[in-house]
Amino acid sequence: MAQKDLKRFFAPRSVAVIGASANKGRPGRVVIENMRANGYKGDIHPVNPRGGKLLGLRVFKTIKDLPSGIDLAIVILPAQATPQAVRDCAARNIGSIVLVAGGFAEVDHAGEDLQQELAQASRETGVRVLGPNTAGHISTPADFTSSFFPLGEIPRGGISYVAQTGNFTGAMMKHIMSAENYGVARCIGLGNTVDIDETDVFEFLATDRHTKAIFFYLESLRRPREFIEIAKQVTPKKPVIVLKGGATADGAKAALSHTASMGSDDRILDGALRQAGVVRIDEFSHLFLAAKAVAPMPVPAGNRVGFVSPSGAFIVHISDLCRQRFNLSFPDLMPRTMDRLREISPPFIRLSNPVDIFPSATVHGMEFAYREAMEAVLTDPNVDAVVSIMILTRELGMPSLDFIPELAKKHPKKPIYISFSGDHACNEEAKAFLEPRGVPTFPLIEDAFKALDILAQARKSLKK
Repeated sequence: MAQKDLKRFFAPRSVAVIGASANKGRPGRVVIENMRANGYKGDIHPVNPRGGKLLGLRVFKTIKDLPSGIDLAIVILPAQATPQAVRDCAARNIGSIVLVAGGFAEVDHAGEDLQQELAQASRETGVRVLGPNTAGHISTPADFTSSFFPLGEIPRGGISYVAQTGNFTGAMMKHIMSAENYGVARCIGLGNTVDIDETDVFEFLATDRHTKAIFFYLESLRRPREFIEIAKQVTPKKPVIVLKGGATADGAKAALSHTASMGSDDRILDGALRQAGVVRIDEFSHLFLAAKAVAPMPVPAGNRVGFVSPSGAFIVHISDLCRQRFNLSFPDLMPRTMDRLREISPPFIRLSNPVDIFPSATVHGMEFAYREAMEAVLTDPNVDAVVSIMILTRELGMPSLDFIPELAKKHPKKPIYISFSGDHACNEEAKAFLEPRGVPTFPLIEDAFKALDILAQARKSLKK
């Protein structure tokens, strides 16, 4: 049912912007500018009592004046006006609505009453509602967004986000666009979930061919049983990663004032999610960390890591971290792998996995040493993924990094993650080179292993 009900949200043929504005920077104008920046090809119908023209578009004075056949309405009106706007849209056979306004149950008792009125309007008319209290949603396969946050062109990709916050399609999406090099397929800010909730969207994304991995930020589950049942069907096909807020009493209280959410029993939910194959994370930054890892790379076949490091200190620290916090292992390498590593290393070096590459780099140069060591480890059948830390400075000479994306293409079933130590400007230069070529980079050495641990957990449910 959600597939049919939500299709017009994710592929609308025509859109009404109710509360359109001629003033620069106002939400009712920015949302139209965003649609145009993303190449939206459908018809856009602004609504404002003044009428006239807006960005070359005819402005309709009322909802009743709109032409027939509109798929989606974006309502940017004060909270008090939204219940009637829903009824007016229904009267024009507009069955899908994004409600931007805040000022409902997240604010006070009067807001609760208004939200109840809004829910009643949705139920009585049969209109599907996203929000209220949301910055909208994104659907790059349809070149569309209802976000009123100034975004510009949104990068396309296979990552989909569902967030029980209205702001994910605002400032957080701007972070992804400015700091990362991966794109999104769908991104939904649920807001107060007066109608459409996380389970509705999950059902849609379950069979969405554009979605490679699904990331949730949730503060509660309205229908936990249905959510878990969908998860059981999805996790064998694509990773599902969940960050759930409200796990503590203080967090639940904060969630109530944020989107009027009531937290579920966290311990019971945690066990149910795990049994359904959902990976639960505990840091907000991991929503981006794991996404940047899985967006260009395959999910690792297991938790066995080949680690190439220029420092014994890194090796000791990461070994402790993987044993104490993560479920990652450094397997023994095959004899032929060890033979190749010995060939490129000074004879006095004692080799194992993790691989200390620094002695080889001092003899053969950084590019040769890293290329040959990574090639050897990637070829090893005991290794599921490779993490390599590189020391980059102007004084040592910046090596050509072409060999890294070449290795990624040569070994398409094994992810490669790169981290750095050294000159910050060199690190940024390497990131700017590697990530557009499909190799994720991690400035903090622990982060590559955090991402790998999350995806290795997801692999347990995925059909190989």
